[in-house]
Amino acid sequence: MRAPLPAAFLTTPIAHRAYHNRAARRPENSRAAIQAAIEAGYAIEIDLQLSADTIAMVFHDEDLGRLTEASGLVAQHSAADLGQIKLRDSDEGIPTLAEVLRLVAGRVPLLIEIKDQTGLMSETDGQLETATAAELAHYAGPVAVMSFNPHAIARMARLAPQIARGLTTSAYDPADWAPLPAQICADLRGIPDYDRALCSFISHEAADLAAPRVAELQAQGAAILCWTIKSAEAEAKARKYAQNITFEGYAALPPA
Repeated sequence: MRAPLPAAFLTTPIAHRAYHNRAARRPENSRAAIQAAIEAGYAIEIDLQLSADTIAMVFHDEDLGRLTEASGLVAQHSAADLGQIKLRDSDEGIPTLAEVLRLVAGRVPLLIEIKDQTGLMSETDGQLETATAAELAHYAGPVAVMSFNPHAIARMARLAPQIARGLTTSAYDPADWAPLPAQICADLRGIPDYDRALCSFISHEAADLAAPRVAELQAQGAAILCWTIKSAEAEAKARKYAQNITFEGYAALPPA
């Protein structure tokens, strides 16, 4: 079943890692940034990593160092421990997906990126996808999942066929994706797994939106989102190709 992307994802700008601003003590993927997005009326994009006890955590990086005062990998810590690790420029710990779902509660669209757990965009062990599907099983708001790893989304098609699925896609310049092998970059560049994973959208790298494959997918009915827009000028360019944007660093306006 190819679950359609809820219409709200095409009309409401999507705040990248929520409406974050560290100077305002709203770090990325934090409860404060999520609450700010809700209050501004934006859709929200969040990222998921897996804890040591197989809980879906709302956090972008594999490593804790950039975003917290702790060190090591997210996957080396339990969810309870991660909840006590403070985000930089915040008094908050790292939230679970369950906590974020309760906070959002269907008030705005929620776009969930399942981060690659393999390092090679290869077949996964299914633990993060299983944890994600379990939390979404009874969530009633507009929600969709995506990943750069097509195997993760193909697995979500089996675990949660009712949830809209997409691929996060890119020009996959090997210079930008090291240490991902150049051959894997070449394979992913053509977005070959869109139909296999029963997707209904892509979120494509903004600088590559003019790629013929993007237009081909759109002609076949795919919704086209993009990442990551950082100014009104860049937004205007992106909207020539994309139906909606993922943004950060400025206040996006809904399309006229």
